[in-house]
Amino acid sequence: MTWSPDRDAFVRDLEAKPAALRELASALDEDPWDGVDQRERTVFIGMGSSRFAALPVAAMLRAAGRDGAVERASAAVAAPAGRETLAIAISAGGSTPETVAALARHREGGSATIAITNTGGSALVGVAERHIALRAGDERGGVACRSFQHTIAVLLAVLDTPRAIAAARRAADATEDLLERRPTWLPRAVDTLGAGPVFVIAAEERVRSAEQGALMFREGPRVQADASETGDWLHVDVYLTKPLDYRALLFSGSRWDGELLRWVQDRNGRVVRVGAGGIRYPGDEDPDVALLTESLVPELVAADVWRRQA
Repeated sequence: MTWSPDRDAFVRDLEAKPAALRELASALDEDPWDGVDQRERTVFIGMGSSRFAALPVAAMLRAAGRDGAVERASAAVAAPAGRETLAIAISAGGSTPETVAALARHREGGSATIAITNTGGSALVGVAERHIALRAGDERGGVACRSFQHTIAVLLAVLDTPRAIAAARRAADATEDLLERRPTWLPRAVDTLGAGPVFVIAAEERVRSAEQGALMFREGPRVQADASETGDWLHVDVYLTKPLDYRALLFSGSRWDGELLRWVQDRNGRVVRVGAGGIRYPGDEDPDVALLTESLVPELVAADVWRRQA
């Protein structure tokens, strides 16, 4: 498969985030989840960034005592379809074949089915009982960045629509702030992280930021990158700090941050922190705002690494 994203168009897509997010917040006033038949089990289905975006919301559902899970659409062993299941399939373009097939299986098996896409009239919409639009606009850079951000906002509305609207509006302001202040933080972040490999790390509650951040380095500049959860890092990735010139982008907020930083610094590694102790933005202490905002940092860093390659 050939995929050729456009660097300059990708940057313009990022710069359009604040306006697009404000438009989405206004659209959410007409609750897209109103009338949705809640079932005993909610299953989010997707691939790549579509799956990443659902991870925190499924965790929030579980914390509230509800049954929520996120599955790769390609999984051979998956949640059963049935009247007790609400299947929510996510695909920005609406044509991901694995996701279309997974949702079709749920509909045939009696699950309530919803398609979340950035386009209408797609194959995924065709197999769903209901469609919710992301309203992210045309991502001309070929990279799912605004649609990723919008997916999180739309899914937050599953829990509480006013909460999602407020978070989207605050995140639009925070995103605008990071974009405007690029000259004060971006060059240093790029110099610190270098040309890879890059390790992107976040607490479990926001691990989707690490997954998306690593994907941005792989998808744009084609830099080797991987994601890890902060606490788990101490069990699976700490070993790499000794043999490698270790460079990490850390989303602050885990109680394990200090121990991770000690290991990296003791072995002369380098860390760019986002949030407390690092690159700040308005509202970064609010978990909802962080979820909707912080992935902009690795997106912009990846875009600048990409530019330097040229």
